[in-house]
Amino acid sequence: MSMVPLLWIVWAVLAAAFLAVLAYRGTITRYEEDQLFLAEGMSSEHQEQNKIVQKCHRIDPFVRILGGATGALTVAIIGFYVYDALRQL
Repeated sequence: MSMVPLLWIVWAVLAAAFLAVLAYRGTITRYEEDQLFLAEGMSSEHQEQNKIVQKCHRIDPFVRILGGATGALTVAIIGFYVYDALRQL
């Protein structure tokens, strides 16, 4: 098996995982408020907001890692094609 199809398969898996994590984070933060004004008796909303923030903080490293890996592999694939085109000139 050639190296190019393998690179594309790995890139597709990484990109799909990256998009899935982004979609999951989007569904979590869909109902998150930018500002939250709480009265004394609104502790349940405060706890719910804290749970949302904690989930987002747990997901953030995966977003950064998968995004960086997808971007780096994209640059590598483009570099491979540019190198191949320059070599054939």
